[in-house]
Amino acid sequence: MADPKRSWLDGPQIPAEYDDPDAPGRWPGEKLGLPQSGPGSLASVARRTGGVAIDWVIAWIIASFVGTFTDVLGGVSTMTLMFWAVLGIICGWLFARTPGQAVLGMGIARVDVGGAKVGLWRAVVRTLLTAFILPAALVDSDGRGMHDRATGTSVIQG
Repeated sequence: MADPKRSWLDGPQIPAEYDDPDAPGRWPGEKLGLPQSGPGSLASVARRTGGVAIDWVIAWIIASFVGTFTDVLGGVSTMTLMFWAVLGIICGWLFARTPGQAVLGMGIARVDVGGAKVGLWRAVVRTLLTAFILPAALVDSDGRGMHDRATGTSVIQG
């Protein structure tokens, strides 16, 4: 019900800071219960990009090596994508971090259940969404990639 003291001449009512669930928090990850900085805080887009680049170089080296012996899996570029995806799925599932994330001090965490493992299906879905549909640079108001939002995960520091 509308406020009887307001009229259309007053313009739109601006919601209070915590009344709007879609409003951004004071820092990325605040609404997820993550700290502002330090271990457990959200990793920046630049840091996540560096992790992906390291993983891509690892996959490219493996693909170049395999490509010298066979072309059954396709060219080096196709094999690079395949090895990058396999690396992301296996390492995300077993270790909750890829080699690139480990080098840069990051990891994958579930935000819906604190302390729970990422799990195989989340590792598969988030890697395939990143590879084929949602670039990791598309982020929400908390700074999480759309692939992380879809799987209930987040890349955190530590």
